[in-house]
Formats: sequence, structure tokens, C-alpha cells
Amino acid sequence: MSKSNILKLALFATGLSGIVAEYVLSTLATYFLGDSVFQWTMIVSIMLFSMGLGSRISRYISGDLLQRFIYIEFTLSLLTAFVSVITYLSSAYYGDNTVIIYGMSILVGLLIGMEIPIVMRLNDEHEELKINVSSVMEKDYYGSLLGGVFFAFIGLPYLGLTYTPFILGSINFLVACLLIYVLWRSIDTKYRSRLIGLIAGVILIISAGAIWAKSIIDFGEELRYKDRVVFSEQTKYQRIVITQSKEAHWLFINGNQQLSSIDEIMYHEPLVHPVMGLLKNPKHILVMGGGDGGAVREIVKYPSVEKITLVDLDPRMTELGQSQDWLVSMNQNSLNDPKVEIINADGFTWLEANDQYYDAVIIDLPDPKTVELGRLYSYEFYQLCHNHLRPNGVITTQAGSPYYAARAFNCIDQTMTEAGFTTVPLHNQVVTLGEWGWVLGVKDGEKSAVKRALQSLSFEGIATEWLNTEAMTLMTSFGKKVFPDDDKPVETNRIHNPVLYKYYLKGKWDLY
Repeated sequence: MSKSNILKLALFATGLSGIVAEYVLSTLATYFLGDSVFQWTMIVSIMLFSMGLGSRISRYISGDLLQRFIYIEFTLSLLTAFVSVITYLSSAYYGDNTVIIYGMSILVGLLIGMEIPIVMRLNDEHEELKINVSSVMEKDYYGSLLGGVFFAFIGLPYLGLTYTPFILGSINFLVACLLIYVLWRSIDTKYRSRLIGLIAGVILIISAGAIWAKSIIDFGEELRYKDRVVFSEQTKYQRIVITQSKEAHWLFINGNQQLSSIDEIMYHEPLVHPVMGLLKNPKHILVMGGGDGGAVREIVKYPSVEKITLVDLDPRMTELGQSQDWLVSMNQNSLNDPKVEIINADGFTWLEANDQYYDAVIIDLPDPKTVELGRLYSYEFYQLCHNHLRPNGVITTQAGSPYYAARAFNCIDQTMTEAGFTTVPLHNQVVTLGEWGWVLGVKDGEKSAVKRALQSLSFEGIATEWLNTEAMTLMTSFGKKVFPDDDKPVETNRIHNPVLYKYYLKGKWDLY
């Protein structure tokens, strides 16, 4: 292989590892810092800016360019290999790791930006300028395409954020080693022993990191959660963590608590039974989300129900709901009930293509803290639900906290109202979550009549552990606003105007 071709191969590898490093860091930033749109935008933008800055710095690099290029490759290999390990450890010990994540983004961008001009200068003696520039950039861009395909279809789904970075580091390192092998005769003899030592050192560090990465990340995760982590997995869509303290368990998704065995009935019973209580003879219920099975457990208590369709994006979550010991015990094996049909799909697109009608739609999704989740709290989504409900159908959605994020709560209520529902907000004190809320809507009826009907529900014959008529009178009653800005007008959350996640993120979560 010629020197020119091996240099271009190195740029191909740089393009591949560089784009995947951007995606890994953007995913880590979303997981630890929230707001996926902002984090992905800023990480990619900062890395591109840093690449430009690295290109500028490269003009001051002179002397033995080949040796300097190899050093940069080795440094980039180590940095990209350890981004996840560094992020998890910094989060565990220091909490807010914004500086760490963005700092690594800048360093990776600088190194990539320095490499491209150096390769052009090294290749200058082999090709004329116009061919040199186009071929070098071409290989870098081709590598970026392959990197994107690798991350989407192999890296994140199968290797996760633990091992994908080590694949990146190894690719860069192996190409650098191949470059050394091909050009060994042209390397100054006084540098050869140093390069051999560096190769051995990098192999040792990357190998040790790959072997111990899972243990290190698990250790970092243990420190992040106050209780013992008994299960953790990065799926294609999210990170699922289950912790245990004595006899109690907690479920976390992307670091946010979803439920606790201590008080999940105080969440799931208000989510399900007010809806079911308003229906005379419900037969087919649609559950959006709810892969833990808690909502389905409550629905199967109604003998008239013939079918429950549960739509959850992440197949791993529903698999855990069917097989993980604690979740199966918590949901009383409800997801394996023959009445339950589980569909793993995006709820919005699935409902668009569906022609079924339902007596109730129960929405049990994570908080709307991202634009992606906000689609399932949008005017357009609630219109779809309205169209798929029978004439006397009822809908309910978890709506976050009416106190910690009052404007987000009000936004969900307003959005559902604009979609054609008569709404009644509900709230309850969930011990481990604080004051939490839901918004219930009916296709037909006056608000006052729906509220009176809810307050008179008795749940006779239904085995509730906490919910009763007295609780319903409290859940449907709100006092005056706690904070002055809670009454400020809110916009309707629409796909083309996703305001809900902004209201949510600007909530008073520091009081939580």
C-alpha cells in the first residue's frame, strides 16, 4: 500500500471515529444533561468549530509531520476510547459534568481538525493540489457516513455507550499502526524505539479500559444512585436502571425515576381507575407507554375488558416487564395476560396507521422533557387519540407535577382541550415523586358534570389498595396557585411549535 493511500485510509478512519464520537458525546450529554435538541445541536456545533480551530493550529505544526500525525492519532485513539468512562466517573464524583462532556468535545474536535491539514501536507508530494484536497476530504466524508451507519445500527443497539468508544479508539489506533508499518523505513531511527513504546502503552491502556469498562461504568452508576444498582442496560432508545434498597425497588429511565415499589400504587391507581370508573362497559383499552406493566395490572381488574393493546417504543422495556423478577412481581404478571397485546413501535406513527377504536386511551409516558417525547403530548397526537376513541371514550395522561412544573402541566391541559376534549386535571401526593398530576379528558360532557362524576366514583368490586371515593374528591380539587407565575398564559404544544419541553425544563425542579 502506498503512502498516499495509507494516509487517506487514516482520514477515512478519522472521519468514521470522529462522527461516532460526536454521536456518543451527544447521547451522553442528553442522558446526563437533558434537552436532546439543545445538546445534540451544541455538541455537534462545538466539535465542528473545534475542528476549524484545530485546522488553524495545524499551520504552526512543522518539522517531522508524519511523527506528529502519529502522535495525534494515538492521542485521539485514547480520548475517544475513554469518553464514556470519563463521563460516568465525573458524574458520580462531581455531579454536573457539563464541563467534562463539552471539554472532551472540544479536544476531539481540535485533534480531528489538526489531522486533516497535516494529511494534505503529507500527501502533497504525491498528488497535485486539486486532487489532493478533494481526495482527502472525500475519504473523510465517506468515513463519516460509515460511522453514522455503524452508530445507528450496531454501536448503540448492540455495543452501547460502554464498548462503542473502545471500537472507535481501536480503529484509529490500528490505522496509525498500519501507517507506521508501511512507512517504517522512512521513520527516523531515533524515533522508532519511542514509537514501539507508545504502541505498547496504547495497547495496554485501551485493552485494560475495554476489559474494565463495564465495571468502571457500573461503579460510576452505583455512586450516581443512592441505592444498589441491581440492573442496568443501555438500549437503542434509553438507559434502564433498577436499584434496590432492602425490600424496595426503583425504576429509572435515563437517570429519571419512573416508579418506586414504595408508592407506585399512588401513581398507577390514579392513572387508571378514574378513567375506567367513568366507562360503563369498557372492552378495548389502549395503553401508550407503560412498559413496566403497572397500568395494565390495574386495567385487568375490570372483568368487562376483553383486550388491552400496549404500545411501547422500547422492546427491552416490555421484555423486562414480562420477565424481570421485581417488575413481574410488581405488575402481577399482567403483561403475560392473554388479553394483552404488546406492540413495540413509535406511538404517534403507529396510531396514525391504525384503524382501531378504543373505549379509553391511557398514556403512561416519561415526562415531556425532550422534543421527541413532546410529540406524544402534542395537539396533533391528542387529535389522533380523539379520532380513535368511541363516542363516550375517555383519555388520561400523566402530566408531570402541577407544582414543580405548573406551566408544563397547564400546557398539557390546554393542548388536550384544544384537541376537542373536556378536561379535568387530577393530582396526588406520591411519596417518592412529590405532588404529581394527570389530565383526564372526555369526548362528550361538561367539565362540572365530569368532575362531579369523578368525585362520586366508589370502585366497589375493584381491588384498589389506596384509591377510594374520598381520595377522588381530593384528587380533583386544587387550591390557589402556589407561585405567582403559575397562572401565566401558555401556548398549545404543537409538533411545529414544541413549547411543552421548554415549560418543563424551566420548572422549579430545584425544589424537588
